[in-house]
Amino acid sequence: MAAEYAIGIDLGTTNSVLAYTPLHADKPSVQVLRIRQLVAPGQVDFFDALPSFLLQTNDESLHLDWQAEALTVSPPQVTGTPHVVGMYARSQAAEQPERTVSAAKSWLCHPQVDRRSPILPWDSPDDSAKISPVNASAAYLAHLAACWNEQFPDAPLRDQLVVLTVPASFDVVARELTREAALLAGLPNDFVLLEEPQAAVYHWILNVGDRWRKHAAKGDKILVVDIGGGTTDLTLLQVDENEGDLVLHREAVGDHLLVGGENMDLTLAHYAAQRFRENQVRLNAWQSVSLWHACRAAKESLLSDSERHSYPITVLGRGTKLIGGTTSIELTRDEALATLLDGFFPVCSFDDKPHSQAQSGFHELGLPFEADTGITRHIAAFLNRSLQDGRSLGRIRLLFNGGVFKGKVLRQRLIDTIASWGTSEASPTVLGGPEDLDRSVACGAAYYAWMKRHGGIRIRGGTTRSYYVGVEASGLAVPGMPRPLQALCVVPFGMEEGTEQDVPGRPLGLTIGQPSRFPFYHSSLRKDDRPGTVIRYIDEEALHEAATLELCLPGDEQQEQSVVPVRFHSKITELGVFELWCHSVQDDRRWKLEFDVRRVEHAPMESSS
Repeated sequence: MAAEYAIGIDLGTTNSVLAYTPLHADKPSVQVLRIRQLVAPGQVDFFDALPSFLLQTNDESLHLDWQAEALTVSPPQVTGTPHVVGMYARSQAAEQPERTVSAAKSWLCHPQVDRRSPILPWDSPDDSAKISPVNASAAYLAHLAACWNEQFPDAPLRDQLVVLTVPASFDVVARELTREAALLAGLPNDFVLLEEPQAAVYHWILNVGDRWRKHAAKGDKILVVDIGGGTTDLTLLQVDENEGDLVLHREAVGDHLLVGGENMDLTLAHYAAQRFRENQVRLNAWQSVSLWHACRAAKESLLSDSERHSYPITVLGRGTKLIGGTTSIELTRDEALATLLDGFFPVCSFDDKPHSQAQSGFHELGLPFEADTGITRHIAAFLNRSLQDGRSLGRIRLLFNGGVFKGKVLRQRLIDTIASWGTSEASPTVLGGPEDLDRSVACGAAYYAWMKRHGGIRIRGGTTRSYYVGVEASGLAVPGMPRPLQALCVVPFGMEEGTEQDVPGRPLGLTIGQPSRFPFYHSSLRKDDRPGTVIRYIDEEALHEAATLELCLPGDEQQEQSVVPVRFHSKITELGVFELWCHSVQDDRRWKLEFDVRRVEHAPMESSS
């Protein structure tokens, strides 16, 4: 069935959103899907977002009657246990923390745990039911798929053009696990992954249309600061000119920073708990979780509404030795600002670096949260790394994204801090407004999907180097001397992300069925080499090792090892991952080797397996 809709999905740390537009329309008309979800036992409602929370429960009365029929796969097949996701699951985080999963997306990129194993909720007792970060992510996507299929039964999600967003800082493994979750949830096999900050830029372009060229000129840089519930994502773009037209090039992406709105909520909760203690009120663990959620609502209200001067923080009593009934305090706007501004957006210099505040050499194997919550210091360090060759920032444009920036005072503090650095020719100019900060990623992804069919402005990120594979030359063996390596160009200089091409030339032998080394090289000097170009003698001044993959490619069951004649097909994905596909010339078998081009181009890459 031909795709009828372009769909963008933001799989968020705290909220997930689905946006769409008719694919065959001459102009995009992006809308946000209303997501049906449980809000209380027996009560269902529609919202623009799905909270990324999962409650494991065997209470069948809580399961939506349409889920099993509408889902591509039933809930137990996705998570291994019956569950509820969304509003009700989030509300139960205070009452049933040992059954409630949150921040599954952050666990997807945590390399020190087995992300396919049932480890969540992380701090729950050993005998409680647990699921993996992959399956939890699949459950959120499966719920979105169910909602779509219910409202568009004649255009099932698996047949549409779907773009799913991920943080720019996700590595190859995290992206692959996200893809695995998406396929488990019923997304089409050919769905596309797109970086969240780029999606935010596409949403801005969608809003301003061709007028975007009036807001940015050649030489400008666009800094995208995306602060969501659990993470901070940074991307730097360059505005260039190509044959008279302005184009966008992605220059750098930041690290995956686990600091965001949830840190702010927790900070306010600690402050509020101190206020409760001053009133002789002692909170237990469950009430502390409830306090955390109450402070989230207080933060959103006080920071977004400058007319509101205070917000009531209410906690219900539990047990006889603790508070016996409901108790409240008033959190003022001035208290919230004093707590959050200096803690998360401190005034700092351009040379400041994030602080390390480790208290011990021993650490729990939980999420690797940032020790320094000063986001301005992380931004300064990111720009320093991006401009380490001495370049100036020039004219800088700021694009905000994420619910944290609903607070005008937070936006202004960041603008003033960057302006104080004096590294730009002028004070930073803000692109776009604070509207739709929670939905811009999904809407931008839907617009990007539409543009893949119709064309439009694209953020370019062509490789800044040529890439080669090391091929062992044939010939007579000489004792004590390995056969020389030749370099075969498989990616030309400037190959655009989201493109692919065959590598011409004679078939080469691929070793399968035994551990092997696959060396890759890169060159920033040999800009004229084309795919298929063979360098007989590797010049170490012109060619440098990019990565050596050490792995065993699956072989024939009948024999332990073999050499298969293959032809190469190169692909640079939208996320900057280089995939070298080795296609057998004897049958339909194929093998894939991959590594992250962007990380190679910004730092040496270690060997991987």
